[in-house]
Amino acid sequence: MRIGELAGAVGVSTRAVRHYHHQGLLPEPERLANGYRAYTLRHAVLLARIRRLTELGLGLAEVRDVLADDAGKELTEVLQELDADLARQEAAIRGRRARLRALLEAGDLPAEGPVSPELASLFAGLAGAGVTDSPMAARDRELLALLETTAAPEEREQLMGLLRGALGSPEAVVRAGRAYALLDALADAAEDDPRVAEAARALAECVPAGLVPEEGAGPDGDRWDQGFLRAFYADFAPAQAAAVRLAVRLAGRERTS
Repeated sequence: MRIGELAGAVGVSTRAVRHYHHQGLLPEPERLANGYRAYTLRHAVLLARIRRLTELGLGLAEVRDVLADDAGKELTEVLQELDADLARQEAAIRGRRARLRALLEAGDLPAEGPVSPELASLFAGLAGAGVTDSPMAARDRELLALLETTAAPEEREQLMGLLRGALGSPEAVVRAGRAYALLDALADAAEDDPRVAEAARALAECVPAGLVPEEGAGPDGDRWDQGFLRAFYADFAPAQAAAVRLAVRLAGRERTS
């Protein structure tokens, strides 16, 4: 048989046959005087077995183990390992689908999504209070989504608890809306604008005590990632950055008072 006839008989491509030759899975046949490969029935039998094994999901290294005369693993062992791996994948897929269902059942997804249903619920509360038009609120939602994504599981749960306490009531949402409005008004202001202090006080009232370090360990402290903070403050206009810095200090002092 020529290579095309072999491939057609087994139901694979000629490219696959050549690849199996290259990987050492299928021995090279003898060549005729004209240079063409002459495949035998044994090649077809072996190629069919390779096809069956790969269709089960075995990698080529595993196929090589099964086919080798001194195979490091018996076929049963390889298939058991494959079955266990597929079970893990199946469990992971079920978990992903459960998270997707939770997101879809939560209703309208925020622009910053996907986020957890808990964070989406907090965002929806802000939207219900008319805070969605605030550029500062939009930036805050992006930051919260970033923190939720990068936090360890236990830190994420703590963060959600703090946010529920800070934004979980109508009064808290009103306070947040006022702080966002004051910060938005500083978009074109100078750092020494007298409104900076008012915006900082309003923002500090909204910041959960556990979300900022104690006074003395703030933006200049060793426990803060300086590169992240530089990027964080650089995202604001000068007066807004000044207000946020002051709010962090005020909230830190409040924590220790």
